[in-house]
Amino acid sequence: MESDSKQSQETLREPQPSLATIGPEKAFVAICRLAVALPLLLLVVLVVDAVVDGWPRLSWGFLTGYPSRNPEIAGILPALAGSAAVIVLTAVMAIPVGVGAAIYLEEYTKPGRLTSLIELNISNLAGVPSIIYGLLGLELFVRAMQMGRSLLAGAATLALLVLPAVIMTSREALRTVPYSLREACYALGADRWQTIWRVVLPMSLPGILTGIILSVARAIGETAPLIMIGALTYVAFLPDSLMSPFTALPIQIFNWVSRPQKGFHTNAAAGIVVLLVLMLLLNATAIWLRVRLQRRVNW
Repeated sequence: MESDSKQSQETLREPQPSLATIGPEKAFVAICRLAVALPLLLLVVLVVDAVVDGWPRLSWGFLTGYPSRNPEIAGILPALAGSAAVIVLTAVMAIPVGVGAAIYLEEYTKPGRLTSLIELNISNLAGVPSIIYGLLGLELFVRAMQMGRSLLAGAATLALLVLPAVIMTSREALRTVPYSLREACYALGADRWQTIWRVVLPMSLPGILTGIILSVARAIGETAPLIMIGALTYVAFLPDSLMSPFTALPIQIFNWVSRPQKGFHTNAAAGIVVLLVLMLLLNATAIWLRVRLQRRVNW
């Protein structure tokens, strides 16, 4: 009885929320919900508008057709092939360098001024506008290295664009691995590389893959860097080599939007829907891989 009375007295002494605090709290929650709902509503409006405008042109012939001056028969096959080739080359260039740089900065370097300077520059590069990377690619790859306005130059430019994001996300994933696991490996006689290869990388793989796929998904929708290096706006052929001229889906959409005929605007809306579907598929793949690999690691 005495313990019950003491507990009741303690609960009575606890501060109860007053009307003055409940009002601002409800207002803050309402503002937060509004901040979440408005961007989602705007996204839904934009997607629905693009689907409604481009639905008449969404067909297998549109996906497998070539560009034409007649909007009713124009297709996006060269743009799709160019985007796929550019993204594959970008991933081949950016992933090994980005993950390797993350491993070196996180596992091998010691804290110091040089390391802090490198980390600061990587963070700053992640926020640089994409058109700056286009100017860099134009001067470095197109002119200095004489790659021309080729598929390889476009992929190298986009690789520079996504490289800081790959490094940062990979480092964050490596930091999620407890240091006690590294110490346990050292205690069993493993060296640093064996510890990284057999323990650290498998444990951090879900986060690394998620960051890589999201970075590649960003590169798919980039237009400014490809325009700066001189990617073509009208291509009636498929790229057949690394040095072949190319176009990409965002550039094809930009070309159609800039034309006065209404039929090309319908084609642009259909191209936007295809681009959104590709980006959603990549994001869904990232989520699926993260969940699947996380379950395997936990098991």
